[in-house]
Amino acid sequence: MITTMMKRTCLTVALALSAFVCRGPLTAMAGHVTVASPDGRLMVTVENQKYSVEYDGQQVVLPSALGLSTSLGDFTKDLKYVDCHEETISKEYDMRQAKASHIKYEANQLVLDYQTNNGLHMLVTFQVSNNDVAFRYTLPRPAKDNPKRAIIYKESTAFCFPDGTKTFLCPQIGPETGWEQTKPSYEEDYKADDDMKVKSRFGRGYTFPCLFKVQASGKNFWALVSETGVSGAYCGSHLSDWQEGGYQIAFPDKGENNAFGSEFATIPLPGNTPWRTISVGASLKPIVETTVAYDVVEPLYEPSTDYKAGRYTWSWLIWQDESVNYDDQVQFIDLAAKMGYEYCLVDNWWDKNIGRERMAELSRYAQQKGVHLLLWYNSNGFWNDAPQTPRDCMNTAVAREREMKWMQSIGVKGIKVDFFGGDKQQTMQLYEDILSDANRYGLQVIFHGCTLPRGWERMYPNFVGSEAVLASENVFFSDYHARQEGFELTMHPFIRNAVASMDWGGVIMNKYLSKDNKSRHQRFTTNTFEMATGITNQCAVNCVALTPQALSEIPAFQQDFLKKLPTTWDETRFIDGYPGRYVVMARRHGSEWYVVALNGTEAPMELTVSLPMLAGQQADYYVDDQQLRTLKINKKGQVRLVLPACGGAIINK
Repeated sequence: MITTMMKRTCLTVALALSAFVCRGPLTAMAGHVTVASPDGRLMVTVENQKYSVEYDGQQVVLPSALGLSTSLGDFTKDLKYVDCHEETISKEYDMRQAKASHIKYEANQLVLDYQTNNGLHMLVTFQVSNNDVAFRYTLPRPAKDNPKRAIIYKESTAFCFPDGTKTFLCPQIGPETGWEQTKPSYEEDYKADDDMKVKSRFGRGYTFPCLFKVQASGKNFWALVSETGVSGAYCGSHLSDWQEGGYQIAFPDKGENNAFGSEFATIPLPGNTPWRTISVGASLKPIVETTVAYDVVEPLYEPSTDYKAGRYTWSWLIWQDESVNYDDQVQFIDLAAKMGYEYCLVDNWWDKNIGRERMAELSRYAQQKGVHLLLWYNSNGFWNDAPQTPRDCMNTAVAREREMKWMQSIGVKGIKVDFFGGDKQQTMQLYEDILSDANRYGLQVIFHGCTLPRGWERMYPNFVGSEAVLASENVFFSDYHARQEGFELTMHPFIRNAVASMDWGGVIMNKYLSKDNKSRHQRFTTNTFEMATGITNQCAVNCVALTPQALSEIPAFQQDFLKKLPTTWDETRFIDGYPGRYVVMARRHGSEWYVVALNGTEAPMELTVSLPMLAGQQADYYVDDQQLRTLKINKKGQVRLVLPACGGAIINK
């Protein structure tokens, strides 16, 4: 719960305090207002119904539009600035399934009140912490107490960056596209270091999150734009293509969800929009370490049980559909037990190939081995043509109640639900309904073929993670994506995984993408690279895509590392890196540090990095020469890393 440390109005002597400045008479057409971060380095200025963002005195976001177009009224122009008030926000909270376990949030909050010519009000709330800006709109109920609802047709919210800005973006694709019309599903290729004003691949803008490299006064700054706090009470948004005034918030395409439901958002009055967020820094450190997606939201319900993090085995990635039979699943349960893993995921067609009675038997067998099952489900419904079963089990309350009660009765501990219909408010409500219902039956939830989670790890305590990325299955499907794996997995710590848990789907230890580990195309990353992705890819229930045969082919010390692989973190630190090229980061689990490096390029790389937390200590050192070494870190904490092409390194202490 937020603890309010300080509350003032704009007309008090507190205007002299440096964190907040409100200027202008109450009758002015536009107020000039500034609010700074607690350390004073990040500054938001609002004037003429536009906001801008400065960091260290340099403008990172140019004046950008604010406003809403609604059924209640037009809040995009001709507004009168009325008043503002400020608070200092201070809170601490714990997280189970994110990049840090205990988070302290300090921010300065500014709430501005605007009024239309006919007396309707719109509030804009900014919260500015040391490297993050979060803002949202509130529509109060009119004084005459009617209407009590509103449709949000459009947001004018824009993000305007200086000329010369480079982008790291994933294009939005249209509805009813892709395999069996299952897109959009946030599974397109990122482009790195692209020009800002280039039109997106499909002409539909970009999915969140969006990373920008801004040049100002000869210096580089970074800005990560996203949104958080999206529940069943609003639609998911994305960014438009660049247009005059910058990138703009864009709502779902009306063709999403098989054209069912509105592309607009509806809210009660009073009501809020989700938070728009901008993480800003002079380096990539604040981008990788940000927790803003969780800082400004609150849990929507209490967990029904003590949900357990862990690792899972998954036959489908390498052995595919043919492996979803009783005997093969026994092999992967046995593998999970041997590795000390908590879960085994049984993928699509289990209801046809194994049957419900034998699934209960399989679950009992797993529990005897100290393993619990996770079960795959199709979300459909009617929103795409994906044929995999079980279908029609997650799309209605009646079906979910029956299915989840059965799963609880046989000891299943989680579900993976796939193939959703887009970002409309109706689809967001389906996500929320699945999560809320699953919580009643002690089930954790992973989503695939889906949207970006927006603060859900904190909002829904049984939410684990989502795919929402071009994931590991594509490494299996094509040689092209196998070759792209290094690029893709050195992008996500800075973008996709920076704002939400990511079920990328597997530390892949097969050398070849086939059941016999000899045929089809090869994997182009090294074993140490793959092991390190178990650390860089953050998800509290994480997949290690071992197969029984591959396990016998990797060295014992690598198996031992994978046996103890943590999935929850007390602290995350960015060390070095560049999106799509390389990343060095450190995560702490209890008192144990894991420092990992990934080289995503096709050329060897040498780096000297600073690890002050390990200065003067001796640590285990995993490199790509088929042996475990011991590394002595000097008193300054400096370490020289030599990384082969698409290779990695791990320092564990």
